[in-house]
Amino acid sequence: MFFYKEENDIDFGETTIPNIFIDIYMPMGDGLYTKVYLLAYRQVCSSIPDPKFDNRAISRILEVPLSDVIDAWKFWEKQNIIKMHKNNTLDDYDYSIEFLDLKKLCVENLQVNTPSIKSNSTRIVSAGENPSITKMFNTINRIIGRFLTPNEKIKLLDIREKFNLSPDVIVFAYEQSLESNNGVPKSINYIEGILRNWYDLGLYTKEDIENNIIKDKERYNMHKLIFKSLGFSRQPSSEEKRIMNTWIDKYNMDIEIILEACSKSKNTSNPSISYINGVIEKYRKSNVKTLADIEKLEDEFNQKRQEIKNNTSSKNTTPKVKTRFHNINETFRNYNPDELEKLLKESQKGKF
Repeated sequence: MFFYKEENDIDFGETTIPNIFIDIYMPMGDGLYTKVYLLAYRQVCSSIPDPKFDNRAISRILEVPLSDVIDAWKFWEKQNIIKMHKNNTLDDYDYSIEFLDLKKLCVENLQVNTPSIKSNSTRIVSAGENPSITKMFNTINRIIGRFLTPNEKIKLLDIREKFNLSPDVIVFAYEQSLESNNGVPKSINYIEGILRNWYDLGLYTKEDIENNIIKDKERYNMHKLIFKSLGFSRQPSSEEKRIMNTWIDKYNMDIEIILEACSKSKNTSNPSISYINGVIEKYRKSNVKTLADIEKLEDEFNQKRQEIKNNTSSKNTTPKVKTRFHNINETFRNYNPDELEKLLKESQKGKF
């Protein structure tokens, strides 16, 4: 494929742009920043500059907020190819822009800054030749509502190589970040944290991640259901989550069995996950798999308790042994009042 242009004699004027800008700096900026630079550079190079041309004029021509124009200049100032000079007015957006000599800049920094700048820009351009990478950058631009900076692009390329991730996984991380933060875009470091967590969990594809998210939501709903059955309105602690996950993952307990165990909390004034864990452990040792197994287990327990009660009651009903006191009433009946009085006096003689 070749690129060529049509020749004609009509002269509308031309603006010469140093190739240094096109080769090194233009790939570092997004489309808007480049438009701002070129539009203002045209005025600088014009033989008859427009005295009314300023940042507000650029804002009107490009139909963008004035703040975006200032952001563009701040970006190019960081790249050391322009200088911003605040004019002595009350207007916060009133800046004069000084375009630096790119050829001189290139010569002065040839051994210091230019190699790294060119290396990064070359890397971005090279990555842009991959349609999937270009699509990734463009999709992320739409998600975060702005253009990625060159440094962010380089960081994403580094992350992709570090974790060996596909572009769609990186895009998915941005989508999940936006969804979990009420539509507020997060920093690239936050995105890297999400991707690192997925990598540590062994989730390398979008499908793996989506399945894990579904599993997490199901687990969250199960935890919520268990807590609701116990009358808890708070969120479970990490230790409580661990215990509940043990019931589900290690013991393979069905949720109906767990909820039945939770119903036993009525037997205590202070229900807790630890208390329910004791019930679950009992079910596990008894190989409980269904509600019918629980009913059978409780019947056996009640039967044993009744047997113990019966045995205890039987031991408490031993025959009574008669003593001499049992005959006291009969003895008294053998004496009349006078005789009793005489016996009483006889018994008291030795005491007085």
